[in-house]
Amino acid sequence: MSINLEEPVIFAPETYQYTKGHLNESEVDSDPLKQFHVWFKQAQNELPTGSDIIPESTTFSTARLPSGRVSSRVVLMKELDHLGFIVYSNWETSKKNADYESNKYASLTFFWPHVQRQVRVEGLMEKVDRQTTLRYFNTRPRGSKIGAWTSPQSQAIKCRADLNKINNEYVEKFKDLKDDDIPCPENWGGMRIVPLEIEFWQGGLSRLHDRITYKRESIEEQKWETSRLAP
Repeated sequence: MSINLEEPVIFAPETYQYTKGHLNESEVDSDPLKQFHVWFKQAQNELPTGSDIIPESTTFSTARLPSGRVSSRVVLMKELDHLGFIVYSNWETSKKNADYESNKYASLTFFWPHVQRQVRVEGLMEKVDRQTTLRYFNTRPRGSKIGAWTSPQSQAIKCRADLNKINNEYVEKFKDLKDDDIPCPENWGGMRIVPLEIEFWQGGLSRLHDRITYKRESIEEQKWETSRLAP
């Protein structure tokens, strides 16, 4: 009996070998946040001329309970502190806020193809304090500050014209304020992903990649257990 298989739209596109290095246990810092900082600076410093790669871009994944449905989106990491990785968003209407309300676990994935590396972070979300949010908000351009007021993030809107209308209303509302005097919305702020596990991945020849992971059982623990994972 013959079986007709549908032709794939895309099938195993030809790719390249990973040849830019190895990762050994002796080369990594005992603190994964310090190790991330080292790799992040290298990803910044080794960008090819004219590259549109954004090293701080990361895939931020959350899941809602009880369904377990997962949502992922590319966001920009804006800060790394001694506790974890901080991103900013609307925490009232967005999908990620609905996920946060039911499930504090989240993950981040950074991929830097020009150095053939990725970093995977799994951890718990916690909102940063207002002072931290305001410190970052005050660095944003005027348009981005007004945009934080404009968008009912992730909610259905009728058309682009409606969004433009709301934005114009806020442009008018804040027209007499200096950039530094535009207030930060109460529903907008920072979310810190405090890691429980961080994996450093260096691409390897014949897909024999190097993977070194740091783990701890709770965010209160200061000591990390490191191990090598099979590719």
